[in-house]
Amino acid sequence: MSYTALAIALIFVAIPLVLSKTLKLGLERDTIIATVRSIIQLLLVGFVLQFVFDAENVVYLVLMIILMIAAATENARKKGKNIPGITWKLVVTFVFVEVLTQGILLGLGIIPPTAQYIIPISGMVIGNSMVLSILFLNRFTAEMSSRRDETELILSLGGSAKQAVHRPLMTSIKASVIPTIETQKTIGLVQLPGMMSGQIIAGADPVQAVLFQLLVLFLLLTTAVITSIMLGYFSYPTLFNERVQMIE
Repeated sequence: MSYTALAIALIFVAIPLVLSKTLKLGLERDTIIATVRSIIQLLLVGFVLQFVFDAENVVYLVLMIILMIAAATENARKKGKNIPGITWKLVVTFVFVEVLTQGILLGLGIIPPTAQYIIPISGMVIGNSMVLSILFLNRFTAEMSSRRDETELILSLGGSAKQAVHRPLMTSIKASVIPTIETQKTIGLVQLPGMMSGQIIAGADPVQAVLFQLLVLFLLLTTAVITSIMLGYFSYPTLFNERVQMIE
């Protein structure tokens, strides 16, 4: 795609701007900011990736992954600001998920050990883990707030912190994982996933594109479950003091 074609494609930004202005939705400023940021960020990433691919240096590869984890942590931690130590909990979760998935992919020879494969897949894994973290933290904090009386009742009857938090924790884990599972149920019927569509547009064999997309789907399923479970079990103990009382 040429820069001219991309400029013409801005018509898809102009349409929501006109509709927002006409209906007085007040979305113009946010739409413009989002558009400008996406253009700048993606172009910068494109040039950086080109440099990393050409350099073929493992140091640059690791730095890219660290940058992804740092950005994901910064974005997700805002949703769990009431949970003590949420930053390190997120970092450990993201690092574990990345090491686990890449360890399996590279260790079993599923993908070649090159930046061209590792970076895009890492981006999808870490990005999905970030989204799942936000979904989980949103739901978990809401559940703990709405079930506070129930939690304190269980504690007053001699229950442990784990027993008191079991229902809201399990509910939050399930709620954050369900969207990933439901998406997989309708994949290929309701939508063609981004990775698969991109490969087909680039001229790849549709069957090969499907195989790579299935690989990504399997990765994202593991990412979703592990992220929610790890973050849940990291988070709930810090909501109680040493006397097993809920922290205000």
